[in-house]
Amino acid sequence: MQPRMQNPVMILPQAMQALHALNQATESGGVPRSTIDLVHLRVSQINGCSVCVDMHARGAKRAAESDERLFTVAAWRDAPYFTNAERAALALAEAVTRLADRTDAVPDEIWSEAARHYDERALASLILSIALINVWNRLNVATRQVAGEWVKSAHNHADGAEAVSGVAAMAR
Repeated sequence: MQPRMQNPVMILPQAMQALHALNQATESGGVPRSTIDLVHLRVSQINGCSVCVDMHARGAKRAAESDERLFTVAAWRDAPYFTNAERAALALAEAVTRLADRTDAVPDEIWSEAARHYDERALASLILSIALINVWNRLNVATRQVAGEWVKSAHNHADGAEAVSGVAAMAR
């Protein structure tokens, strides 16, 4: 498999810096890292982004996420492994990702359930994080980036090249 082109953020490093800065900002919102990891994985599954599914499953696994939760995140509604707060975040992530699927893209019941579990700062962080992973998915899918290549790049650039570390930071 070959990508159509380099990832656009590798061509325009300012874009990588902006996305990396946005990612850092979302980390201060009070949403547990494990919840963000699950959201990133689920959104990437919906969008068919093999790079991000691979990256975020590996990152969650490194962060000691259970196999049960990783294996069932696509079916979170029917799996007993998720907290009510995680379910609310996953429902919000699906709605925000699938904006065109409903006339009321993010229904009040989904919003209200998320707001029951997260304060305004955490909701802001969650929404920005959902938007950010959707950006990454669209960049990777549009340019047909190849799953696993980021791992090879990270190993080949152990000196910590900024572009590679920026992409790999999204896996944390």
